[in-house]
Amino acid sequence: MAGMVEVVEIAGAERDRLLALDEDHFTDLKAAEISPKRLSKSISAFANTAGGDLYVGIAESEFFGAKVRHWKGFADPEEANGHLQSLEALFPLGAEYSYEFLRATGSIGLVLHISVQKTHQIARAHDKKVFVRRGAQSLQIKGDAALERLRLDKGIESFEKQSVDVDLSVVSESDVIAEFVRAVIPASTPSKFLKKQSLTRSNKPVVAAVLLFADEPQAALPKRSGVKLARYKTSATIGTRETLSATPVSIEGPLYSLIGQAVEKTAAMVEGIQKLGPTGLEPVQYPHVTLHEIVTNAFLHRDYSIAADVQIRVFDNRVEVESPGLLPGHVTTRNILREQFARNPAVVRLINKFPNPPNKDVGEGLNTAFQAMQRLRLKPPIIEETDNSVLVRIKHDPLASPEETVMDYLQNHQTITNRTARELTGITSENSMKEVFYRLAKSGLIERVPGRLGAAAAWQRTAQK
Repeated sequence: MAGMVEVVEIAGAERDRLLALDEDHFTDLKAAEISPKRLSKSISAFANTAGGDLYVGIAESEFFGAKVRHWKGFADPEEANGHLQSLEALFPLGAEYSYEFLRATGSIGLVLHISVQKTHQIARAHDKKVFVRRGAQSLQIKGDAALERLRLDKGIESFEKQSVDVDLSVVSESDVIAEFVRAVIPASTPSKFLKKQSLTRSNKPVVAAVLLFADEPQAALPKRSGVKLARYKTSATIGTRETLSATPVSIEGPLYSLIGQAVEKTAAMVEGIQKLGPTGLEPVQYPHVTLHEIVTNAFLHRDYSIAADVQIRVFDNRVEVESPGLLPGHVTTRNILREQFARNPAVVRLINKFPNPPNKDVGEGLNTAFQAMQRLRLKPPIIEETDNSVLVRIKHDPLASPEETVMDYLQNHQTITNRTARELTGITSENSMKEVFYRLAKSGLIERVPGRLGAAAAWQRTAQK
C-alpha cells in the first residue's frame, strides 16, 4: 500500500508554515502514534462536513508552559502501512480521498497528508459511528433524527461540481491560480492541484474552479457570479426608479476579490448616509464586520444554479443583501445562528486557503455579525426567505436604551444584577453599567437591594411610598 502513495518534497519554509497551522474546521494535525481507529473519526468528520486536510506525524510538547509542535513523522512509508491499509478499507483511494507523504528538508521522518473531500455518501469510522466537523472538533452524530438530517444534507447535489463548457486553461492558466498554488501546502502546479481537488470533469473546469480561479468568472458564468450594488434615497419598503440615486454598480471578478470589493464599496456607500440624532445630522454607522460576514455568506452559500446576481441595496435606514436560492438542507431562519450547511463545500473550503480568508471564523460568521450590531446598540439583522432567495436586512434601528431595558426587566423580576444587565443591554463594561444604575437611582426609579454587597450586589424598583 505504501508503495502506491507519492512522496512529496517540501521546503523548510513550507514545513514551518505547516507546523504553525491552526487546527480548525478544515485542518487537523495528529501525532504518528495515533491509532487508525481514532484517525478514522477525523476522516469521517471531514467527509461528512465540508472536507479538510489531515496531517499525521506532527508531535506536540510543552516548553515552559507553552505548546510547541515539531516534525516527528514515520521512519519510512512501510511504517505507515498499518494506518494506510486500515484507512483504505474504509476510505478507498479515489476522487474523495487522497494520501501522500511529505518529506521536509532537515526534518526526520515522513508526514502523512490525507486530503478529504465532502462525500455524497455517509462516511463511517472504524466503529461504524458517524462524525461531523465543528470548528476544531470531530463530533459524533447521535440519534436517528440527527442521522436522518445528515442524510438529507448528503442527498443534495451541489451545482458547484457541474462542469462548465469552457477550456480548462480558463482556470489552469489564470493569474489567480498561479499565485494561489504557490501558497498551499505542499506547493503544487495548477493542473495537479485542480485534479487532486476534483475541480475538473471530462477535462472541463467545474463551477467551483471557475468561481475561485478564473480571472473573469463572469465571462463563463454570466449572471451567476457577480453583484449589483444600488443606493436608494428612501426609507420606503421598496426602492423605485425615482428614488435610485445613480445607476447600480456592477462588481465582477474572481470570488475572493469579489467579496472584498463588494464589502468595501458597500461600506463606502453607507458612510455617505446621515441621520438625525441628538446633536443634529450624524453619519450612520454599521459595524464593518456585520457587512463583511453577511456579504460573505451571500456569496459562499448562494445557489449558483440560479442565473441571478447577488443584490445589495443601500437605503436611508437599512442595507439589504439578497442571495439567490433558499436556505439549504435543514437550515431555517429560526435555527440559522446555530446550524451549519455548506451548499458549496469546495468553494467554502478552498477560499479558506487564501490569505486572510473572508470566512476565517467558519460557522461563526453570522453570530459575529449579530454580536457586532448589539455592541453598537442596534437591532439584530432580519433574515427571511422570499420565493427564491434569502434576504438579510441590516436596519439602523437602535435598541431600547439601557435604562429602558433595565426597567422592562424589573417589571417581571424583583431584582437585577450588574452581570444580568450587561447581558441584556450588550454593555461590556461593569463600570458603564453602574452609571446606568446610578442615573436610574438618581431619578428615583430604582434602589439598591439592602444587604447585598460586592459581587452579589443587586438593584430593585423603588418601593412605593
